[in-house]
Order: sequence, then C-alpha cells, then structure tokens
Amino acid sequence: MPSFAFPQSHHMKTPAEFERCYARKRSASDGLLLVFACENGRPHPRLGCSVSRKVGNAVVRNRYKRLFREAFRLAQHELPAGVDLILIPRPGPYPPLEPLKLSLVKLARQAARKLGEGPPAAPAKPPAADGGGAP
Repeated sequence: MPSFAFPQSHHMKTPAEFERCYARKRSASDGLLLVFACENGRPHPRLGCSVSRKVGNAVVRNRYKRLFREAFRLAQHELPAGVDLILIPRPGPYPPLEPLKLSLVKLARQAARKLGEGPPAAPAKPPAADGGGAP
C-alpha cells in the first residue's frame, strides 16, 4: 500500500522556487483551481500554495491551504512525478475535498503535458527588403 505521508521534501518553500514556477508560464485552470507547473528534477511532485488576501482573512486563507495540502497528500500518487505545482484558489465558497482532489489531478496532468511542449516558437522573420536583387 502506498504511503500517504507529506514530508517537507514535498513542499515548495523559497520565493525563488515560486518565481521559477511562475516564470515557466505553464498553467491549467477550472472553476475551483488555477495550477502553475514547472519541472523540479526530483522523483516526486512538490506542492506550493498561493492564497491571496483577496480570498479572505487569515482563517479563510489557512482553511484553503489545509484543503490543498490534504488533496495533494491523498492524490500524490496520481500526480505526474518531477513537477512543482502551485495551487491558487478560484473565487467562490470552499470546495469539498473530493471535487478538489479530482480537479487537482486533472489540472496537474494538463499543466504537465504543457511542460513537454517547450517554450513557444519565435515568429518567422520576413525576408529582408534591401533591394539586393536584380536592378
């Protein structure tokens, strides 16, 4: 039976880790969550929570973070390995745990799929009009 522990090694902690994930600009969202993803080079996924003051006071923000951690803990074996995930709540009432867990798995897979696409290609340059052809 798989372990459902949530050790410190599965947490994103430093601001630099969050900035790296935001800078990668790979995300997926639905009515409950916005998920940002980036590669982490580890054999397991890691979780970061970003709950702004717009969501509510400290009690409300901490409740969201507890829900996110529990959903991650229960679904960690269904999530793509080697990916850092930042979860941001969408406006609305607290989501129940089961729909949140299903949403997390679905969005994490979508965002991880986008990571494989690489950076967007640069637009093609038009040919130079320098008049270098025949007179």
